[in-house]
Amino acid sequence: MMTADAFAEVAEFGMSKRSDMIRTLSALALAAGVATIGLSAQGMKHIDIKDAKGASIGMAMISAKDGGIAIDLDVKGLTPGEHAVHIHSVAKCEGPGFTTAGPHFNPAAKKHGLQSPDGPHVGDMMNFTVAANGTAKVTVANKAVTMADGANSIYADGGTALMIHAAADDMKTDPGGAAGDRIACGPIVK
Repeated sequence: MMTADAFAEVAEFGMSKRSDMIRTLSALALAAGVATIGLSAQGMKHIDIKDAKGASIGMAMISAKDGGIAIDLDVKGLTPGEHAVHIHSVAKCEGPGFTTAGPHFNPAAKKHGLQSPDGPHVGDMMNFTVAANGTAKVTVANKAVTMADGANSIYADGGTALMIHAAADDMKTDPGGAAGDRIACGPIVK
């Protein structure tokens, strides 16, 4: 039979182990939370993209890659063919014309166009192709911008906007590459 003193000693030992376990689990949970915050801070940014009427046409995931960014586009409801995609200087996407997004993101005040000898804007990117069914799942890279702090950050001055245009960018005509109307937009903010 167990004495009262022996019982108290076993109970105290059990409570001590339970407290140790709670402290360990709390530390693990805190570490997991910090790791998650770190990944989202340096890693990926989800952007909702809407058309001129405010309807969702898809999304983009922006991630840091090779000193710049990669933009994974997943969109629908667009006209088949080539379309320009740019980063614009203001994180506002008010339809129908999306003029609130300002001009192309261009902190160095260069000329437009990836083929321009006096360019490009840091917001200039390659065109992408929309399939016959109106969808596109593509990755567009931009090595001139970053997700980190600085003048070329997609978060500079309160953020930027991801803009899809009605036509292809000719890669040289200033200021917008003759890319046509702004047809879909997604603000990029921290």
